[in-house]
Amino acid sequence: MSKTVSVARAKAELSQCIRWAEDGQPVVITRHRKPVAALVRVEELAQLERLRAAGPEAGLLSLAGGWPGSKGLADLIERSASRAETDLPATD
Repeated sequence: MSKTVSVARAKAELSQCIRWAEDGQPVVITRHRKPVAALVRVEELAQLERLRAAGPEAGLLSLAGGWPGSKGLADLIERSASRAETDLPATD
């Protein structure tokens, strides 16, 4: 669950907000009660950047490396996709 703090509080308690983010608890920063930014662990930012770079067409395979054991899932998806292509009937 994330913490929500105002810009003023985040400014006054920046060190505490960073500690929360380091501990895996995202900090949502609000201005006039509307979320405008978030502090997250660097690893979470890296995962977000991978997802953005892959784009929506990359599907599940773009998530590989996002969590422990996901490499095995990526391998399974690749094998399933290549097997499905060879199981298709000839169309000529």
